[in-house]
Amino acid sequence: MTRTPEISDVAARPHPGGLATLAGRSVARVGHGAMQLRWAESDDEPVAVLRRAVELGVDHLDTAEFYGDGVVNRRIRAALAPYPDHLVVVTKVGATPNPGAEIELRLAQQPAELRAQVEDNLRSLDVERLDVVNLRRADVAPGLIAGGDQIVDLDDQLATLTALRDEGKIGAIGLSHVSAEQLRHALPVGIVCVQNAFSLVDRSAEPVLDLCREHGIAWAPYFPLGGGWPGQRRVTDLPAVVGTAARLGVLPAQVGLAWLLAHAEQTMLIPGTRSVAHLEENLAAGDVELDAEAMATLEASSVS
Repeated sequence: MTRTPEISDVAARPHPGGLATLAGRSVARVGHGAMQLRWAESDDEPVAVLRRAVELGVDHLDTAEFYGDGVVNRRIRAALAPYPDHLVVVTKVGATPNPGAEIELRLAQQPAELRAQVEDNLRSLDVERLDVVNLRRADVAPGLIAGGDQIVDLDDQLATLTALRDEGKIGAIGLSHVSAEQLRHALPVGIVCVQNAFSLVDRSAEPVLDLCREHGIAWAPYFPLGGGWPGQRRVTDLPAVVGTAARLGVLPAQVGLAWLLAHAEQTMLIPGTRSVAHLEENLAAGDVELDAEAMATLEASSVS
């Protein structure tokens, strides 16, 4: 990526939630998921959120070309280019926009489609190399499920991403929406991060997290507060979360995010918002300390 050296020294920057390692670089454990920025009516709000995020220590952004057909990437570029040298922008491939459909995405899992998506992300972010590219698989519900020619062998996809890495177009490879078996199979490629749905109301990906712990892989849970799938409960509705928040004098959402940070030391949060005030609340979750009583209460209330 095109970089500017401003605030490049780790010690000189704030780092919400402390530091962890992503693709060999030290980044704050609380980052920002940019997907919601697609729904802003103008660029003003997203630009303000992104610039405030970086000002407050965010150096890990999650995005994808298929978020608003490039809108989110273009807003990141407008707000932050030339990019600070400490900023890690993680993109995702595996789908493309499908405007006007009930679900405005269609799967794009074929190797040639993955390569095209990498090129699209390079273009919309205006960079020469993508820091990290996550492959979003589509083998099981919830979410889109591959069928027909979209059922693609994982090895074929990894070969394409590895070739792109060798060409210098991507820096590192991650996975999303995968099983423990798939992650284990992909380990020889050098996986640097995994994104799966995970929260106090959905711990089904715990075996994947265990593998990440074992191999030092960054863990970036999406839907960290639940509510992402139809009918799924929200973390902020759990009585244990509400009660813990009241006892500690913080917000229920901050308790849910703080539990994720405490649950696994390689967790890197990517909560999303298009509000500066909400952004600041998300980042403040990195300062919430859950005592033994809180952790025991929350663990007992969680859903596997």
